[in-house]
Amino acid sequence: MLHARPAEPGDLATIIGMIDEAAGWLGEKGTDQWSTPWPDRAQRDDRVKRGIADGCTWMVLDEVSVAATISCRPYGNRHLWSDDERAEPAVYVSRLIVRRSHAGQGIGHELFDWAGQSAARQYGALWVRIDVWTTNVALHEYYEKRGFRFMRKRVDPEYPSAALFQKPTACITDADIPRLREIPILREPAVGQRQS
Repeated sequence: MLHARPAEPGDLATIIGMIDEAAGWLGEKGTDQWSTPWPDRAQRDDRVKRGIADGCTWMVLDEVSVAATISCRPYGNRHLWSDDERAEPAVYVSRLIVRRSHAGQGIGHELFDWAGQSAARQYGALWVRIDVWTTNVALHEYYEKRGFRFMRKRVDPEYPSAALFQKPTACITDADIPRLREIPILREPAVGQRQS
């Protein structure tokens, strides 16, 4: 079984360590994803802090240690998703990181289904959406094999994570989430909310 809890300020160093660990592993796989904090370390770390402070970031633990982290928001980046897309109820997943010690257990797949099903039940989300590192083709294939549909790439040489994917929440069942029984209280979108 896995246990999920909201991230706390004291989790910042753990999350940054998980990002650094993932960046090292990704580099060995031949991708430049996270090889350099975007656009710099201070701004990257500030985004992680904001996710914790806003109650959007979750820590996932097994019986002994932190296994993964995920951030879930009810609104999409206005530079990536169209106004029409952002008007649809959805959950936007980011910084989904599974520790290497827990790789190959299907935790990542279960986490985005957990976020999608929870958002669908809590505020009627129709989609799980994610922006994926533009040059990481293997990661694109990972999401497509798990029911995500490629939407498009946003053409912006300054933004490294602009391959957009979505998956309908209607196709997620309880059987897709065998280890996470806790229901997260996700932030719901404010009426007319369109944040970046």
